[in-house]
Amino acid sequence: MKSIVIADSGATKTDWCFVQDGQIIRRFPKNGISPVYQSEEEIAQEIREQVYPSLRDEEIEAICFYGSGCIPEKIEGVKRAIQASFPIEDVQVYSDLIAAAHALCGHTSGIACILGTGSNSCQWNGKEVIAQVSPLGFILGDEGSGAVMGKHLVSDALKNQLTDGLKEELLAEYALTPATIIDSVYRQPFPSRFLARLAPFLLKHIKDPTISRIVHTSFSDFFERNVMQYDYKNNKVHFVGSIAYYFQDILHSTAKSMNIETGSILQSPMEGLIHYYHHSLIAKK
Repeated sequence: MKSIVIADSGATKTDWCFVQDGQIIRRFPKNGISPVYQSEEEIAQEIREQVYPSLRDEEIEAICFYGSGCIPEKIEGVKRAIQASFPIEDVQVYSDLIAAAHALCGHTSGIACILGTGSNSCQWNGKEVIAQVSPLGFILGDEGSGAVMGKHLVSDALKNQLTDGLKEELLAEYALTPATIIDSVYRQPFPSRFLARLAPFLLKHIKDPTISRIVHTSFSDFFERNVMQYDYKNNKVHFVGSIAYYFQDILHSTAKSMNIETGSILQSPMEGLIHYYHHSLIAKK
């Protein structure tokens, strides 16, 4: 029986899953892990204190970690951080974009997109990424993400661009002031997490025109600045992430208005990753 751990980590949380022979045995959420914002030592400490206690008694043959910010030059550091608690040889580290491609497209071609706290996209040929537009982060890019929508929400609120009463409701609901917003965005760590956690307010008021405009514009920007640079006329566009999942009605309508065909929309890539490993990588060993 093949026993593996699959981890899918975004900027906000990591979904850890212990799998035996393609079946989920244990699944639990922990903090997000990102080598962009955390050192190798900080990642190792996070895994040692938050993850290892839940898996210490299991016989693990392999760990497959997919993470935001796991670019090629960061992969070995993340691998060492994992092996500090789990001294096994078979530790595989991939970017969250590869997680989306494996989960959404598998061994077929398509365009795989992430719309969560951040955003990303690529064109996948069934084996590898053949084109990718750099996401650039929430300041320069990340169109369609929770962080960018949150950024526009607080900006519109503080500049009095929302329907009367919404600014006051937003500040009260999240116990915010203009000063705390500025501090959270410009001085505190993980500003993208702070901004993305405002997304439920957008969903709650999605019928308000000043709110729906933020979401629609963010999605149309994502399609225009990212997806339309790929071969979207001959490939379906698939999505994973909480923003894509909860705002899928507007996502579909925006895509349709731009003559883009959408495919699967998943809240989490985990089930797709389990299927991918069970039917491909594990079978080869």
